[in-house]
Amino acid sequence: MGFLNSYDITASALTAERFRVDIISQNLANQNVTRTANGEPYRRKQVVFQERELTFDKALSDADAKLKSGGVIVARVVESQADFVPVYDPTHPDADEDGYVLRSNVNRMEEQFDLMSASSAYYANLTALEVVKAMTMKTLEIGK
Repeated sequence: MGFLNSYDITASALTAERFRVDIISQNLANQNVTRTANGEPYRRKQVVFQERELTFDKALSDADAKLKSGGVIVARVVESQADFVPVYDPTHPDADEDGYVLRSNVNRMEEQFDLMSASSAYYANLTALEVVKAMTMKTLEIGK
């Protein structure tokens, strides 16, 4: 593993966590949507991360792999299959014959917790980036 791979690994984590924050923001923005294009309420979306692995054999055989070693990628975004929340509101245009409206399966508290977790991971990676940057600067000073 080369010295500069630390920058690549940290950058992949920063990109992944920023994407996670974007999805959480989308969930919070759409939590009150009762009808989407498919006729259902908005479904909560979740980000699935995957290790961007690199085996020793691949590193030796693939020169390009040295630039893409380690780190994390967004594997996919999945929709939560949790039940929608029925709310009694007979005046709502989407209410059924019993007066219930199906609301999104987005839980504000869960989203806020996920947002704090993503923010903490993002800032932890920024700190790691600062450490690598400081090490690089010290290394360059040695050569003077």
